[in-house]
Amino acid sequence: MSDAETRPGVRESAEAPPPAPPQQWEADVVLRDGSVAHIRPITPDDAEALRKFHNAQSEESIYLRFFAPLRELSDRDLHRFTHVDYHNRVALVSTVGDDIVGVGRFDLLEGTSSAEVAFNISDRFQGRGIGSVLLEHLAAVAREIGIEKFTAEVLPQNRKMLMVFKDAGYEVVHRVEDGVVDLSFGIEPTEQSKAVALSREHRAESRSVRTILFPERVAVIGASRRPDSVGAMVLANILASGYRGELFVVHPEAEEVQGVAAHRSLMDLPGPVDLAVVLVPAEQVQGVVSDCARAGVKALLVMSAGFAEAGSEGAERQEQLRRTVRLSGMRMVGPNSFGLINAHTDVRLNATLAPVVPPAGRLGLFAQSGALGVAVLASAARRGLGISVFASAGNRADVSGNDLMQYWIDDADTDTVGLYLESMGNPRKFSRIARQLAMVKPVVAVSSGVSSFAAPPGHRTRQTRVSPRAFDALLRQAGVIRVENIHQLFDVAQLTLHQPLPSGGRVAIVGNSDALGAISASACLSWGLQVTHGPVSLPAQASADEFADALEAAFADPEVDSVVAGFIRPLATRDEDLTAALRTVAGRHQKPCVATFLGIRGVEGGLTYADAGGTQRIVPAYTMPEDGIRALNAVTHYAQWRAKDRGALVAPAGVDRLRAEALIARVLLESPEGRTLTRDEVSEVLESYGIQLWPAVAVGSVDEAVAAAERLSYPVILKSTSRVVRHQPGIVGVRGDLGDAEAVRDAYESLSERLGALADGSFAVQRMAVPGVSCVLSTQEDPLFGPVVSFSVAGPPTELLDDVAYRIPPLTDVDVRDLITSVKAAPLLTGHRGAAPVHRAALRDLVARLSVMADDHPELAGVELNPVNAWSGGVDALGAEVVVRPALVRKDLGRRGMT
Repeated sequence: MSDAETRPGVRESAEAPPPAPPQQWEADVVLRDGSVAHIRPITPDDAEALRKFHNAQSEESIYLRFFAPLRELSDRDLHRFTHVDYHNRVALVSTVGDDIVGVGRFDLLEGTSSAEVAFNISDRFQGRGIGSVLLEHLAAVAREIGIEKFTAEVLPQNRKMLMVFKDAGYEVVHRVEDGVVDLSFGIEPTEQSKAVALSREHRAESRSVRTILFPERVAVIGASRRPDSVGAMVLANILASGYRGELFVVHPEAEEVQGVAAHRSLMDLPGPVDLAVVLVPAEQVQGVVSDCARAGVKALLVMSAGFAEAGSEGAERQEQLRRTVRLSGMRMVGPNSFGLINAHTDVRLNATLAPVVPPAGRLGLFAQSGALGVAVLASAARRGLGISVFASAGNRADVSGNDLMQYWIDDADTDTVGLYLESMGNPRKFSRIARQLAMVKPVVAVSSGVSSFAAPPGHRTRQTRVSPRAFDALLRQAGVIRVENIHQLFDVAQLTLHQPLPSGGRVAIVGNSDALGAISASACLSWGLQVTHGPVSLPAQASADEFADALEAAFADPEVDSVVAGFIRPLATRDEDLTAALRTVAGRHQKPCVATFLGIRGVEGGLTYADAGGTQRIVPAYTMPEDGIRALNAVTHYAQWRAKDRGALVAPAGVDRLRAEALIARVLLESPEGRTLTRDEVSEVLESYGIQLWPAVAVGSVDEAVAAAERLSYPVILKSTSRVVRHQPGIVGVRGDLGDAEAVRDAYESLSERLGALADGSFAVQRMAVPGVSCVLSTQEDPLFGPVVSFSVAGPPTELLDDVAYRIPPLTDVDVRDLITSVKAAPLLTGHRGAAPVHRAALRDLVARLSVMADDHPELAGVELNPVNAWSGGVDALGAEVVVRPALVRKDLGRRGMT
């Protein structure tokens, strides 16, 4: 690729002190092989590293980059390459350790909104996806600056670089001239480019987790000879699990530990290590990890405590550890991890402190703290639920639940995923990955610190300012089954692992106890399930055939989607005959069944049977019917989410993002700390997204009010614009349907007298809207979640009942519809008590426009449209308030990066 900086038409920067590199352009990324690289802006201090990088390149690579055999870089070349202004000339480097392994740069073409882009990738790192990552990041930086198009010149024989451009998902135009391929493409993300980036991220992060879970060579560092030490217990568990790979122990003094030969250091091991299990005291971990980096270890499991959970000194130690791991290209579980298990027959690794381990099975489990890891594994073992993979992230300084979910998407050995979430570092990425995972297998989540927003000590996260229900909405959008505790998590997992998904919410209830039947029916109704068959209660003297006939009638009923069975010990039938009847009937039908058995023997683990297709299934047995029905309700809602149309991302027409961006930039230039926009500014930013704000005239006297009414034409309303009045329940600061000047004067005097100092002399006159339903639409830029969109019906539903629905952009058309219909006051929009239904398509369009605007501009700290008048002919935004603040750095920026 040609040296863009020496070509005519490329803008040269005047010599000046180098500006500070933008820190927000830095990122750690997972490469195609699962290793980690660091992306950052180039700096003048990189001159010698760049020279070393260039000198290590082959003659072919140098020629393909510079179109000439440039064997050495002169001091002038190095100065030009490393001194950039981060605007007209931008360069990013990819580093592993202290070495530069890739360079990507662009140069603004003078007088245009285009830039010429060029790449140079280390021969040693070819094929790992560094060029693709650099292109993604350069395109994001360029869009931030205002560049719209990239151009490049590539030699025809440079097939790898041609494929980088071709496979990126942009619409690339190319032509061949003078033996060179000229490329150009717009860098605004397309659906294809976004899909390509997400697919690459998924494959890379999944591969990195597989490296951790499928190690062929494991080294335990810190296994003491004292049998009661943590290191000794972990080593004993690894040995007891029958680990199939090579196991090494690193010990500075011992010859052997628990029969495993010990080595003095990692460098003494006969070959590279895939996973190092670190169990030394916290103050020694940094040195051990540095040794691991030098020895080429791929991944770490750091079980040592004493990091961020232990205070500020530990937090500094943890951040240093994280930087060392990332810059060295490794992945790390921990620190303060309880360990990990992979029950796959090719691995059989139990590197935990768990005294009781569940059998091998098809449930993937993720937890964070060690105490909860113990509880999760013990609970699964008690129920006989087999696990495929268990991982405790500890303080999740590197590997998180998002990484594990990426792995589970494609893991053929896991059918259901259980998550115990105490905190969340990147909710937007969690939502995106969880949605992809939930589309192929159930995801069940318990959340403690996430929903209360009090993250445990040691967890890197941001505080949130929005309602806890925003997190609930995020889970619903992603199709995640939310439960309250570990007990309920396994209640649901028993059902999803062993039974088919229900096709609807219609339930049959069959048993031999009136009491159990009544309890079951009541539970179904309270959860919104429809009892369409029964309750059927057989007499205590019923025969096995009668049990079988009743069950068959329930399963075969076309109006039934699921069956709830509740039995006490029969008098005239043996326990095994009753359970055999249920096994036989359940095996003939593809409908889920939950059961409760009171006083019946041999059913503790449920009833095993083979369905018509030969699949081994289990009817899960619950202590009481309510537990099974609660699980059945959760799984029914999940099945309905999975079956319904996912929708398409909303993309309203008539959006002028650059116009809004320019206005926001002007405001922040004038007021660096941000401010509330004027009404004219609000109108302009809303108009740029196709939202028309009704005119309102601010008035300070009765004469001004009358004059404004005359200009707007009658009828009008007079309203107080004081925030105190607008947000005080029970205080009415509006007079409507004012048809003449006298009515306006009376209203002004009446409101002024009634509100007094509360009104603060702030009034506005506005045309009278058509009668409709007043709604409130708002967005808030949250430090944790990013943009959050909310919807409610104005008045008591919002102010007194907190009947507000939330969604996290980007939204699909289905998300928008669900947002509007999910509030309890939604019937008011559909023609309550004979009223005309509102124009719901127009209301959905308004929500879509507001959500896109919030997603596009993180500087919009808060936007409130209040009131929005929804009526049969459309929607009218009657009032609005917009607050602009310097943008928070979002965790999911549209380019690959680790949190």
